[in-house]
Amino acid sequence: MKMKNAQILNSNRDFLRLYRKGKSAVSPCLVTYVRRNGSKSFRRIGITASKKVGGAVQRNRAKRLIRAAWQEVEPSAPYGWDFIFVARSRTTKAKMPEVRFAMAAHLKKLTAPPEKKP
Repeated sequence: MKMKNAQILNSNRDFLRLYRKGKSAVSPCLVTYVRRNGSKSFRRIGITASKKVGGAVQRNRAKRLIRAAWQEVEPSAPYGWDFIFVARSRTTKAKMPEVRFAMAAHLKKLTAPPEKKP
């Protein structure tokens, strides 16, 4: 599936780098990892669901929900970042607005510039 302004992350090396060195946020239906990618012109996205989520049908449903939420959140996502969204077992039972709200909150929290201390 083609994302508007996002490239797809599909190399294991990229996923492992984000897991190890990226920042993360957790909610009951979604885990988000982010890290700067050194580019100002694009963002990269990866979506994954482990077998803990359920069978193939449940995993694919979870990934479809995350993709649909990303399409609504993407215009507000900053360029120059890599994002990985990991489905959790509650993702399959969640409604799209719940996933979208969690994703937007994670992106706002993780990509905000650090506050300057006086």
